[in-house]
Amino acid sequence: MPNRTSSLAPARPAAGGPQPSRTGLIGGPVPILIAAVLWGTTGIASSLAPVGAPVAAIGCAGLALGGVLLFLTSGGPRSLPAACTRSERWLLVLGALAVAGYPVTFYPSVARSGVAVATVIALGSAPVFTGLLSWTTGGVRPTARWTGATAAAVLGCTLLVLGPELTGHAMPMDMTGIALAACAGLSYAAYSLIGGKLITRGHPSDAVMGVMFGAAGLLVLPVVLSTSTHWLATARGAAVALHLALFTVYLAYRLFGHGLRRTSASVATTLTLAEPAVAAVLGVTVLGERLPAASWCGLAVLALGLAILTAPAGTGRRER
Repeated sequence: MPNRTSSLAPARPAAGGPQPSRTGLIGGPVPILIAAVLWGTTGIASSLAPVGAPVAAIGCAGLALGGVLLFLTSGGPRSLPAACTRSERWLLVLGALAVAGYPVTFYPSVARSGVAVATVIALGSAPVFTGLLSWTTGGVRPTARWTGATAAAVLGCTLLVLGPELTGHAMPMDMTGIALAACAGLSYAAYSLIGGKLITRGHPSDAVMGVMFGAAGLLVLPVVLSTSTHWLATARGAAVALHLALFTVYLAYRLFGHGLRRTSASVATTLTLAEPAVAAVLGVTVLGERLPAASWCGLAVLALGLAILTAPAGTGRRER
């Protein structure tokens, strides 16, 4: 992701949305959607890991390696804390904790509630949490356009992911798993909002992402080391870890940070609901899976919601 490496570039107001049309889609939505496409490969990649590899360790290994790589190769992360105010340094700490909190809550939720339920709750709740946090901390009310598009996207995501279960027997709900998935959604919302706020204050996006994800990678390293690491020594295990690190962390979050320069965190988290759509399409085309009619309808509704958000707003209008 080409990032701004100088704080001299004009920053958009923290409470605002994307800039006027002169920035185009490349200025925000497109990098975020590309990041969502990369995140959509996580499921297939993880399924190729050696049998017996701990699910949480797989995700944390990708974050640990990708986060440290992001820190080492980004411009300016070492000098960022000194360039920040005291309150901004605390935001970096909270952002790193939020990034680390996602894998340690999401993957246990998957183990207790299943992939479908955990995915819907974590990804579906993230835009809602982001909107609420933006409102309570910044006083910016959600627009009708964002509310409608987010509602459509969350509904579409729910139908898409839960479609197979809706056509079969209902699965018992694990309340602990649901709570963990909601915590994962809150973690995602928190670090997206914090990253967006720091970037819009003029700090380079690669430096912000490098610090938050580099620190988070170190925080989750004990999770990886506390479990069996034999799977990492195999060719398949190493390939899976490298794919997650390089594509779903390193490249994806460079793109995500770049998108946050011109797109509000609430819009960004809604756009990343494209991730389960990509995963579903890959499952059909690569793994030969079948989707019921409810899932295809959900895919269409999700696409409609994302299209509403990515369509250029009228002149002078700002979306949050």
